[in-house]
Amino acid sequence: MHFSKKKHFLMAIICFMIVLSGCSNKGKVLVEAEKYISSVNEMNIPDDVKIIGFGEATHGNIELQNLKKDVFEALIKNEHVRVFVIEGDFGGGQEINQFILDGKGSAEEAVKALDYSIYKTEQMMDLVQWMHDYNATASGDEKIFFYGNDMQRYDYSKKGLLDYYEVVNKEAEQKYAVQLENASNTTMRSLSTKQLKEIDEVLESIIFDLQSNKVVYTEHSSSDKFAFALQYAQLMKQRTELFLNEGDYQQLRDQYLADNLQWIVEFEVARGHDKVFFSGHNGHVEKTSASLAGYKSMGSYLDEIYGTKYFAIGTDLLNSEFQALNRGSDKRKNYKIKNHNGLVDAFSEVEPDIFYVDFEKASRSKELLEIIKSEQKMVNVGDDFRSWQKLVKMFYTIEMVPNKAYDGIIILKEATPTDVID
Repeated sequence: MHFSKKKHFLMAIICFMIVLSGCSNKGKVLVEAEKYISSVNEMNIPDDVKIIGFGEATHGNIELQNLKKDVFEALIKNEHVRVFVIEGDFGGGQEINQFILDGKGSAEEAVKALDYSIYKTEQMMDLVQWMHDYNATASGDEKIFFYGNDMQRYDYSKKGLLDYYEVVNKEAEQKYAVQLENASNTTMRSLSTKQLKEIDEVLESIIFDLQSNKVVYTEHSSSDKFAFALQYAQLMKQRTELFLNEGDYQQLRDQYLADNLQWIVEFEVARGHDKVFFSGHNGHVEKTSASLAGYKSMGSYLDEIYGTKYFAIGTDLLNSEFQALNRGSDKRKNYKIKNHNGLVDAFSEVEPDIFYVDFEKASRSKELLEIIKSEQKMVNVGDDFRSWQKLVKMFYTIEMVPNKAYDGIIILKEATPTDVID
């Protein structure tokens, strides 16, 4: 037994050293690499695409947050995209939408409605203010719209739902306001299973009431407002189901992210907008469900539903200093990582620091084709990170096949940390 323990310990050390040894391996520089890159504003998106997904390698880099605006602005000009969707709260997203359309409040107040710390940054506020300023001078059919497709909060979806009932059925609004009192952002993490099941039953009743009274309620409001009310109720039910199924949290969340994005696409198509832009983490955008956590990614669902009409753009980093939350200490810190793989190293000597590689174009190069169709360790950092993780490459990268996961990639040679504003 003693020998067995020593043997296992030795094997663990050997495996650890093997992992570490892979961190410094550099790929070859591609000759004439400039032929296969373009600027972000020159990206080529196929005409029949309905959803353009943009993935972030981390949630904590200034350059990645700025790319939200840069990519969307290019899509507005070149692809006539008018709908921006973020990996953020659906109800809170409608507060941003109202700000960019009506101008009430401020960009900072609107961003805080998402209640996601990763977005409480100068870059995100600049993006929302830019959207507001754009709409201020745009004609009616040129205006842009903002959505979130996430379901991890209650408050603003509940507000939207109860505000609707205030118009179409005041008696029901008073009843549901009482029954949903515990469904709030401040109390939701302390709810018992019994309380969550009660909320779930109330939401079932609300969805049934809305569907049963669709004709009457629509006559007192509009078809669009009815559609949003029903979606608010669905989002609240999704939030509740996540709590009731903690073991399947990641699996359910990405399924819901895909469902909600599909709802937005269909709603906006009916309003004459046939293309939608989505911005979120690489792990949600990519099509191959490469995460070691074993859940099916939103991008995989979208690939099944839309096929080639879903166009996924990932990001990867060479050198990055990023900000992330250490949930153990509940503090944000800056971390530095260096990443080498065949793909980023092939372009390491091109002049631009940020550039786009279209995989269809890259496939014309024999050397590049070999790289993008083979597994690469690509940066993948969420909002929870610890100092020890940067020592082992498997804790800040995911191994994936680039041209299966994405249709193109934006590479950043240097990236700097965001600063979350409390």
